[in-house]
Amino acid sequence: MTVPVCRGCRARQGRVLLDLGDQPPCDAFPPATQLGPDRRHPLRMWLCDACGLAQLAEDETAPEEPLGVEPAALLAQAARAVDLAGAAGLLPAGATVLEYGSPHGGSWLPLLADRGLRPPAEGRPADVVLDCFGLMHCADQAAAVAERANRLEPGGVALFQFHSLAAIIHNGQWNALRHGHFAYYSTESLIRLLGVAGLTARSAWRFDLYGGTVLLAAARGGEPDDSVTRLLAAEAAAGVHDPDRLANLQPAASRSAATLRAWLAREADRGSVVAGYGAASRAVALLCQANIDADLLVAVADAAPAKHGRRMPGTRIPVVSPDELRAIAPDTVVLFLPDLLAEVRHLAANWALADPAPVEADPVRGQQPSVSSGSDPACTVLPR
Repeated sequence: MTVPVCRGCRARQGRVLLDLGDQPPCDAFPPATQLGPDRRHPLRMWLCDACGLAQLAEDETAPEEPLGVEPAALLAQAARAVDLAGAAGLLPAGATVLEYGSPHGGSWLPLLADRGLRPPAEGRPADVVLDCFGLMHCADQAAAVAERANRLEPGGVALFQFHSLAAIIHNGQWNALRHGHFAYYSTESLIRLLGVAGLTARSAWRFDLYGGTVLLAAARGGEPDDSVTRLLAAEAAAGVHDPDRLANLQPAASRSAATLRAWLAREADRGSVVAGYGAASRAVALLCQANIDADLLVAVADAAPAKHGRRMPGTRIPVVSPDELRAIAPDTVVLFLPDLLAEVRHLAANWALADPAPVEADPVRGQQPSVSSGSDPACTVLPR
């Protein structure tokens, strides 16, 4: 394999800290009748020694048409983020807003329109430039940040939301690594990228979504406030500057895969029927790493109609609708997206929360689960 070149600072000094081998593209859900074998490509995380940006070492895949549906937890977090940014005076009525969204869907524009923000004229800069999980999908990180900075009006604010590398380390979320997601940011590494483009981080907010996401506000000039300095200190304590801490994701991947497979095998030996919920890209690497197929997991349900009649990449496991899940009537449903628990609990009597880190949820009230600090996987069966 060729030596990676940093997608942010162009340095060549770095190291591979997580190698998942050859994996199928995480967003390529083949028709269920198309049995494969599926093409596979290397999936490795490389850490730049110069700027600290964690990133895909290479990506030979082509982008797939997005097929997902935005979950309620993501919608709720977007509303909360808009409220906080608005309270900070960053979203004045009458301002213009330009959004760089995620290819997986979802938009803040309706929420911002309710506050009186509007799109700029074609080709014009905006008072607010918003990027919600979009930047990580850009292969050339430096060019993507520069593009966003160039679309910002003088005196404007840029808002970047991202899944925190500190959360990935803290929660052992090794399967955050996936094709098409080119960068994994610590707040410091993103601040460095923004600085090259002439932007200064001014404020930050942290949310529990995905185990830890950050909304960072940046502008030309000014100084970071206490929210930024506190976040930088917390992330440093979490180990974002320590390659050995990030390298712990490799054994975490092995433990997660072994534990999930062993649990499913025990359920099969007992004669239990187990299905899954959440045909998300993060589930692809977990199933493939654990070598799980339709003999252990009869189906994976998902709310996205475009995924129905397809199968999980690299497996024979069909993707079905929530109604089909009810018809299957499995003894237990494995939830691959813990943030969905409150939204989907009504679909089945028993749930097993399977995630690279231990997940706990209130089995009575169906509250959104919180991710604990451990790095070993767990499957906790929860009655409805």
